[in-house]
Amino acid sequence: MSGSGSGSGHGVSRLRAWWAARGLRFRITVVVGGVALVALVALSRLGVGLLYGTLLGAADEELRAAATAAAAQLEAGAAATDVRAPMLRVLDTAGAPVDGGPPPALGSAEIRRLAAGEGVIAGRYAELRRYLAVPVVVPDGSTRLVVAVGDIVGGAVLLARAAGAFVLGAFAVAAVVAGAAWVATRAALRPVERLRSAASSLPAGERLPVPVARDELRALAEEINDLLARRDDAVARLQAFTGDAAHELRSPVAAIRAQAEVAVAHPDPALADETLRAVVVEAERLTGLLSDLLALARADAGRRPDPRAIDLVGAVRAAIERVDGVEPALHLVAPAPAAVAAGAAEVDLVLDNLIGNARRHARSLVRIGVLPAGRWIRLVVEDDGSGIPVADRQRVFDRFVRLDPEAGGGAGLGLALVAALVRGRGGQVAAGESGEGGARIEVRWPAAS
Repeated sequence: MSGSGSGSGHGVSRLRAWWAARGLRFRITVVVGGVALVALVALSRLGVGLLYGTLLGAADEELRAAATAAAAQLEAGAAATDVRAPMLRVLDTAGAPVDGGPPPALGSAEIRRLAAGEGVIAGRYAELRRYLAVPVVVPDGSTRLVVAVGDIVGGAVLLARAAGAFVLGAFAVAAVVAGAAWVATRAALRPVERLRSAASSLPAGERLPVPVARDELRALAEEINDLLARRDDAVARLQAFTGDAAHELRSPVAAIRAQAEVAVAHPDPALADETLRAVVVEAERLTGLLSDLLALARADAGRRPDPRAIDLVGAVRAAIERVDGVEPALHLVAPAPAAVAAGAAEVDLVLDNLIGNARRHARSLVRIGVLPAGRWIRLVVEDDGSGIPVADRQRVFDRFVRLDPEAGGGAGLGLALVAALVRGRGGQVAAGESGEGGARIEVRWPAAS
């Protein structure tokens, strides 16, 4: 049994795979043709049934009229032998003839149905007969059945021919409907084919023509154009990112190479220590740049751990402890505990970049505030430096943007990384002005539930 069920399941799977591999026009045509065929066959069966009922009704009226007339004669005292005719028989309630004729070609079940007032069809196809009985009580008090018999071979032949014609007509009409569906589907899919052809040869920066009619094809063309716009934007940003990354990587690599070449060409033990220190500085710069690039790539790819509750106040204290030096002063304002829904590593990255950026531009003070705000946690980092111009407060979160290259620091990836990590968790980042006139970076993180 299990083997049979497994084989049936594999057969169904293969059939589904075969069906899924067919073209859309083929599937629509087959479905429409099949539905039309089923509907037409059902209508044909209904028509044959109505015709059959009409023929039997007409035959039964004639037979009942003849049987009723003969029953009236018997009731009036006529003998059963006088009533007997080729199409009229007189039987008792058990089915035995009382008119002197041969026994009827009917079984006991058929006799009971006749006695109950039902019509009966009996005989072979070439000799089909319709039987109908009318009960009558003769003068001696006994009950007789006056059975009228009619030949319905002609009606059966007519019904058979009609059924065949109906079925053939159903197949013919279904074939016509399927052909019409094939042609109509081809016409309906022609605009889609034109869209496909246009998309396959579409040059960069161009868009698909939008149909005039406000239908599904217009919506499809508009969605494809939106997709193309996003693709072009992503490609442009990737090209810019690649160019900027190559430019930023070139500087530390070139510095390391130049110092190494000078050390090799002019070996001087007195300068070896200075050269190595310079190489270490450039290598650290290169390592930091590569780490930021990898973090941005992971953020862009959406690869991040599942969020968990991170104590943001504790994370800020740990980030302050990681800072080297005492200037400028770092001041934490945290009136209440606060937990964000994020990953521990990304919280550390955000804090290190925000605090490091503020320290580079501050004169004497960096204030860090952690403030619960309903379903959000606000992280505000302010400094008393020169601030961010209004025109640059959106651009400052772009990659490789350095408003003050003379201030030193990284490659302009810190705030871009902050924005990518925070927005990846559904948060928000904004730049503004602090109370001391410096920069104010506000992060809204989703609060941990």
